[in-house]
Amino acid sequence: MDFKDYYSVLGVAREASGEEIQKAYRKLARKYHPDVSKEKGAESKFKEVSEAYEVLKDKEKRSKYDQFGAAWKQRGEGGSPPPGFEGFQGFDFGDAGGSGASGFSNFFEMLFGQAAAGRGGQWASWGNEGRGGWARPGANQEVALTLPLEEALAGGVRELALSDGGGGEPRRIKVNLPRGVRPGQRIRIPGKGQPGISGGPPGDLYLRVELLPHRRFRLEGKDLLTTLDVTPWQAALGSNVEIQTLGEPVRVKIPAGTSSGKKIRVKGKGFPSGSAEAGDLYAEVRIVVPEALDDAERELYESLRDRSPVRPRDENEAGG
Repeated sequence: MDFKDYYSVLGVAREASGEEIQKAYRKLARKYHPDVSKEKGAESKFKEVSEAYEVLKDKEKRSKYDQFGAAWKQRGEGGSPPPGFEGFQGFDFGDAGGSGASGFSNFFEMLFGQAAAGRGGQWASWGNEGRGGWARPGANQEVALTLPLEEALAGGVRELALSDGGGGEPRRIKVNLPRGVRPGQRIRIPGKGQPGISGGPPGDLYLRVELLPHRRFRLEGKDLLTTLDVTPWQAALGSNVEIQTLGEPVRVKIPAGTSSGKKIRVKGKGFPSGSAEAGDLYAEVRIVVPEALDDAERELYESLRDRSPVRPRDENEAGG
């Protein structure tokens, strides 16, 4: 079994904190995400980074990985009995309250709880199939699903490659994402978790949504926040300007006398949530000035300075 140094994959020290691991993952996920990266081998690198993060972000998985390396996934599964089983090795099934199915039922109730006892036919395959073991349902699996903001907005069918963490060939499944999924949202996919043991049913898959940082928008609840650059004369005189949304651009009115920091609201152009009404888009005005002035421009600005009654801060008060 090939060993992958997950710490090296994420570029963190073995004693790195959970916050450091998450920060490193987000940086690399943005760099190698197949939808945004043009680098050769980006998809393969993205899968490797995601696999490393899935193990190191989980305290239990990380502890097993640190202890057993490449074989961490096999510890306690398959060839190893579940915790607490050692004390039952000499157990007489007849003493569990009867023989046959009834004995199995009480035995599994003692070992796994009431819910397991009612699933004797699913859990107990002792001797019926000649395997000399029991059937156990597979573990639920939770993975991070990292999406660009536009994909989270649109939803739709997406193919995922799920790693088992042991270096084997990833499983590929297709999921239909709802429109407007949000960061932190968990999507349950029944029967797509870890396979069962000895014929047991598979577990469920949970997709935990994470969003890549966007160069233009920031999501807050259902609302989107962005920055709108305007010139000094547009802010002073008022203007109609075009603003980009997640869909088609729209035109908005900048009132005369607008200052930096004022927010222009565009109703219904925020982020949707399933069939619910979309939030709003808020564009924060930022007044930008020319980096260099020619003589005529300088003269105009000096004339404006001398004529304007606005004195937010007197030049002679600098530092006072």
